[in-house]
Amino acid sequence: QVRESGGGSVKTGGSLTLSCKYDWSTDCMGWFRESPGREVERIATIDKKGITTYEDPVKGRFTLSKDNSKNTLTLQMNGLTVEDTAIYICVATWPECYDNFANYNYQGQGTRVTVSS
Repeated sequence: QVRESGGGSVKTGGSLTLSCKYDWSTDCMGWFRESPGREVERIATIDKKGITTYEDPVKGRFTLSKDNSKNTLTLQMNGLTVEDTAIYICVATWPECYDNFANYNYQGQGTRVTVSS
């Protein structure tokens, strides 16, 4: 099970930190986001070797980290734009990371992020 927290509203250029508490670590964990009129989009994942992968829209602005001692996955989001407005969903799966949201065995309820100009 995964449970997100940390969403909210910020102005353009602002920052937010999303957290995802998990019951146990899996081979791949990460975040997707969903916004109106757009497909669910993978934004960042971390695999069992600790390798992080970021999608182009968030590269250089978002940082994903995982702390197994606290069972917490953290997404630090900087330089937010209105395009980042979405519901952010924490995911977990095995044995590898996938592009397709449907391949993630655990999906959280999501936390809303709203960025205004």
